[in-house]
Amino acid sequence: MLSIQNLHAAYGKVQVLHGISLEVPKGKLVTLIGSNGAGKTTTMRAISGMIKPTSGSVSLGGRDITGLESHKIARSGLAHSPEGRRVFPTMSVTDNLLLGAFPRFTGARPKGEIKLDLEKALELFPRLKERQHQLAGTLSGGEQQMLAMARAVMLNPEVILLDEPSMGLAPILVEEVFKIITRLKSEGVTMLLVEQFAAAALNVADYGYVLENGSISVHGPAASLKTDPKVVAAYLGGSH
Repeated sequence: MLSIQNLHAAYGKVQVLHGISLEVPKGKLVTLIGSNGAGKTTTMRAISGMIKPTSGSVSLGGRDITGLESHKIARSGLAHSPEGRRVFPTMSVTDNLLLGAFPRFTGARPKGEIKLDLEKALELFPRLKERQHQLAGTLSGGEQQMLAMARAVMLNPEVILLDEPSMGLAPILVEEVFKIITRLKSEGVTMLLVEQFAAAALNVADYGYVLENGSISVHGPAASLKTDPKVVAAYLGGSH
């Protein structure tokens, strides 16, 4: 479904990604873990068009989307829930969600039943249902994170990129976010997850990749990575 081959990316003259390759099969949840500064968010930005790769390829459902502008990649069916949430603070929760479906209104994506999908998104994220008429900027950090995720779901995408969904959240909200991710997985949603809590990510994922200094150091089924001595020592520690 989503295929990244020999991807290189840089910020100016600073090379961040050094030829990474990974696959996200249809209906699977794949996680990308690594330390701060390893290049995880850069990978997500290069996939979704926020930055242009310097070389390599990104394909979605067999279509080459390498280097396209973000809005064209979204129209192709890739939704990005970015690090730092980035909701529209002066718009209501409902309007933020409807913006996620914008390519469906314009005909760039299959329209489907947007009203029903909005109701489903609010059921999936009950905190948002309670606050659907509030301005997004008045939500807590955890609620804004849920809004960013729900907005991505509203695209009715082929693949969702989730970049650090637990960042800055209290433990009880982290647990709630992962319950939602597990539910999306059970519904067959294809996802690539970047997450600081490696143990939680590997518990929910089908497959995992470890990124070190812009290169993939090890990859395999998530269950295997959870018991790999190097992964345990570097990323799981006492939380495993």
